Amino acid sequence: MPAAYVYQALRTPFGRFNGALADSRPDDLAAHVVKALAGGAPALDPARIDEIVLGNANGAGEENRNVARMAGLLAGLPTSVPATTVNRLCGSGLDAVISASRSIETGDADVVVAGGVESMTRAPWVLMKPAPALDASLVSTTLGWRLVNEKLPDEWTVSLGEANEQLRERFSISRERQDEFALRSHQLAQQAWDDGFYDELVTPVAGLTKDEGIRASSTPEKLASLKPVFRPDGTITAANASPLNDGASAVLVGSAAAADLLGLAPRARIAGRAAHACDPPEFGFAPVAAAQKALQRAGIGWGDVGAVELNEAFAVQALACVDAWKADPEIVNVRGGAIAIGHPLGASGGRLIGNLAAVLAERNERWGVAAICIGVGQALAVVLENVA
Repeated sequence: MPAAYVYQALRTPFGRFNGALADSRPDDLAAHVVKALAGGAPALDPARIDEIVLGNANGAGEENRNVARMAGLLAGLPTSVPATTVNRLCGSGLDAVISASRSIETGDADVVVAGGVESMTRAPWVLMKPAPALDASLVSTTLGWRLVNEKLPDEWTVSLGEANEQLRERFSISRERQDEFALRSHQLAQQAWDDGFYDELVTPVAGLTKDEGIRASSTPEKLASLKPVFRPDGTITAANASPLNDGASAVLVGSAAAADLLGLAPRARIAGRAAHACDPPEFGFAPVAAAQKALQRAGIGWGDVGAVELNEAFAVQALACVDAWKADPEIVNVRGGAIAIGHPLGASGGRLIGNLAAVLAERNERWGVAAICIGVGQALAVVLENVA
């Protein structure tokens, strides 16, 4: 079976909610990274792109009607390039990369553009059609449960934050540890920008040149002063959870033969991948099993892993996963994570893959794991082998 490789990855800077990208439509953000990614492959004839696969968690606003297809058209790619949009909530972008890798491995494609997009700022309010049995309330589609089916158990449909407060209780993870982890995320992200790590991974858009939410000047005292959001006596605050964001990402996934088509050398091989599902409130802990399955499929163990990119939906769930893996915390998110960089749902998977491939090359490590938790009780993980 042919191998699937990551050749290149690119994303926009991630904007704050109602921030610098508030006026940018999600289909335009997606088109921007798709066009820039294709333009960065010196030998690529755009007509040779076999597929565009983008993740998007919302789908209720301007990204409706298959945002991947809209991105290809707006990017000026030939109309012959097909496209599809996938939705696995927060894991949508990583799911897109996984889907692309399967197309490569089965021989159905040689070059696939994968990634994702989200504008949480522009996510609309929705109103059900008028009918006697329907609730006429306006509902925000920005994040979390909406229009919940009453047949689902109440304990399954708690907020994402409440689910993670339950996780905190289960594993006795203190507020101090969470705040310390959050501050580390900001400091490492700022250092990465200062070092030029993101110079080739990020393409400016709408005047934004850097991730908008990084607060490296924060202090433990400032973080400790914030009030809990989900429980009066809780530990999760606006500072130790990922924010609402806007942004897009794209990854060139290809076969070995794609090197000549692209004029690029492969950077990493997609060596393992896995999904895992659990009870909905336990979603934050689901990456533990997903990563273990992906490692088994790659034929390696945690002792072989030199870098981890774990999406920081909440500091508490990231800490719970790292503790359970018994992985070295110092190899996790060494160039910052979602608490600082941001988590525009559909775009985060592409960011994880791009970061992981770059960190493996920078540190001359062979194996790495990218993992993400997903609301409603799921997680995805991918193992990369550095070939750069």
